[in-house]
Amino acid sequence: MLKYETTATKQGFRYVIGVDEAGRGPLAGPVVAAAVLLPQKVSLKGLDDSKKLSEKTREKFFPEIIETALAYGVGVVSVETIEKINILQAALLAMKQAVEKCEPPPDLLLIDGNQRVDHQAQQWTIVKGDSKSLSIAAASVLAKVTRDRIMREYHQSYPEYEFDRHKGYPTKLHKAKIQQFGPCPIHRKTFKGVKEYE
Repeated sequence: MLKYETTATKQGFRYVIGVDEAGRGPLAGPVVAAAVLLPQKVSLKGLDDSKKLSEKTREKFFPEIIETALAYGVGVVSVETIEKINILQAALLAMKQAVEKCEPPPDLLLIDGNQRVDHQAQQWTIVKGDSKSLSIAAASVLAKVTRDRIMREYHQSYPEYEFDRHKGYPTKLHKAKIQQFGPCPIHRKTFKGVKEYE
């Protein structure tokens, strides 16, 4: 899981930051990204792509990653912005925000996926990077846990949608709730599965 980080260090990069996002697929809520700079000697045993970990395991790793990281940042882009600029651009904006919060700034970004971020640092895009790079896996956990917590808070305001259970993803339960109650203010109204019930 440190192959890319080790290669980068051998090539002379000092601050190698992993970047990932959570929340491109849901029908509601923000998109969240995180950026993480890990020390060269790090274990974080058992850490993997956040989608492969249980909620309990992600929550366990969250403080451990923050304590271990030399720098980290989190970016959150609202539903309103997603609707204005589209979900891909919103995810890239959240990534940019997360990277810009890191101090020291990166000289190399390891980015999950195939899209570059608007940043002057050199960038390596890695498809399925969250299961190939420890830094990206760490970022995926910070992004996912942060977003899940936001969705649990939204559950307090809109309990009828049960956001605490599906976190806004297009599950059978969530679709049934949209059909029953119509979209609420945090629904992405340009998304298929929401706009048909407006």
